[in-house]
Amino acid sequence: MKTRIALAQINVTVGDFAGNVAKIVAAARAAHNDGAKLLIAPELALSGYPPEDLLLRPAFYTASAAALADLAVQLKPFSGLHVIVGHPSRDAAHGHGNANAPIERGVPPVDTFNAASLIVDGEVKGTYRKQDLPNTEVFDEKRYFASDPQPFVFDLDGVKYGVVICEDAWHASAAQMAKAAGAQVLLIPNGSPYHLNKEAVRFDILRARIRETGLPMVYVNMVGAQDELVFDGGSFVLDAQGALIAKMAQFEEATAIVEFDNGVPVPGAIAAEQSLEAQVYAALVMGVRDYINKNGFPGALIGLSGGVDSALVLAVACDALGADRVRAVMMPSRYTADISTTDAADMARRVGVRYDEIAIAPMFDAFRGSLAEEFAGRAEDATEENIQARIRGTLLMALSNKFGSIVLTTGNKSEMAVGYCTLYGDMAGGFAVIKDIAKTLVYRLCRYRNEATTFEKRDVIPERILTRAPSAELRENQTDQDSLPEYEVLDAIMRMYMEEDRSLAEIIAAGYAADDVKRVTRLIKVNEYKRRQAPIGIRVTHRAFGRDWRYPITSRYTEPVE
Repeated sequence: MKTRIALAQINVTVGDFAGNVAKIVAAARAAHNDGAKLLIAPELALSGYPPEDLLLRPAFYTASAAALADLAVQLKPFSGLHVIVGHPSRDAAHGHGNANAPIERGVPPVDTFNAASLIVDGEVKGTYRKQDLPNTEVFDEKRYFASDPQPFVFDLDGVKYGVVICEDAWHASAAQMAKAAGAQVLLIPNGSPYHLNKEAVRFDILRARIRETGLPMVYVNMVGAQDELVFDGGSFVLDAQGALIAKMAQFEEATAIVEFDNGVPVPGAIAAEQSLEAQVYAALVMGVRDYINKNGFPGALIGLSGGVDSALVLAVACDALGADRVRAVMMPSRYTADISTTDAADMARRVGVRYDEIAIAPMFDAFRGSLAEEFAGRAEDATEENIQARIRGTLLMALSNKFGSIVLTTGNKSEMAVGYCTLYGDMAGGFAVIKDIAKTLVYRLCRYRNEATTFEKRDVIPERILTRAPSAELRENQTDQDSLPEYEVLDAIMRMYMEEDRSLAEIIAAGYAADDVKRVTRLIKVNEYKRRQAPIGIRVTHRAFGRDWRYPITSRYTEPVE
């Protein structure tokens, strides 16, 4: 017997129970109209993911339970449609016996669960509770949830479907339990955030489960952004041999139908693979769009310098929001090259944003005049450079306060790593778009954006921005490489040390000069205090500065080179 299954790759918002219910119902309506018998929504789709410390509030579980009941009522008209929906659950029978009891922080959870329920004809027919709780990288689910090693299997059209949630599929036990309970197909609701090459990792992990169980799998991932995290969708179906049978596009909200014939998936549409640059660019666009729209900002402000970083941020913002919601401000000083002003204005014209210039020379002179007596007898140094950056930050924040738009900062990961940025200056703002983008990748993304045929406007970044030597332009004839190693070297050392946890000796053995390795890793260490004060930003690597980088500011440890 053939069964049509709907994959609801939806973009939900943390805490918006009514809005999330509406999205699930809309997907269910479309699925039912298309003859589907089963719809699968992502992990914690009802509450949004991850809710973080909202999960320490009993009222949040009460709201979740009410939303689940409301969802069941709204799904009742879709007769015969089975809906799997993820939600947080508090079960007094597992713990305190009182669903309203305070949740004790620091105590292992006993009655709160990451759950997925089956709703049919207006009733909750059963619930699965996640078994394997991730506690690495950006995940800390053991802080919030208890594990419940019980399988959940249900019958539909003579086929038994087993449910496991996200991390459960990364380990052997939950899938094997489901098979032992009779499952013939595994359904896997996910809240799996994107990082570079994540899709390949997912395929490898699930194919390992298929080799162990011999079961086909339906993997449904959410799409959209939540603070630093971006969820890329890319939902798919693998058959019992691990072959890809159907796949949805990444970074697109949609509901797709796949067909099973007596538990065997029928080949369906497979979305084209995207290049790494296309994936990362789409992640940045989605991250900006959702952060600004879900938080109610009317638009974005960008300090445009005529350099490559602010050029990329401006392109992303325009693609995310539309040019009418983005404003660029050039703030030249006496050190700003004429070509910087020309290129900034040129790019603003190409993308169609409002562009203004506010000269900072008068304000810089005022600061120096006020500090002249204090600084008497001392040569100019980074102090004066930072004053200029802080003037710009103050101007942008004033415009943000007055007009409500959020300031998007333009610092990249390479700069954040080694502290080549100014506290309360170029770090001032609300959202750091390219915080996790190494400088070498910045250039690749700019080239991609200029050349990709999928955009209505191409060549939006002037060529000279991409070919001239990068410079902060805070003193005469300054370039980044006056203070830093070449970016190809810096980025490689940063990647091996910070993302891969390689030792200094290993990095040197890989061919990098010992002086460069010691210098870059020392800068990473001493600039932790700056990064702690940076705005949050979009995560695209498996280890970004932020949630999954937890190094002490105060530390006297120095790693030996040998």
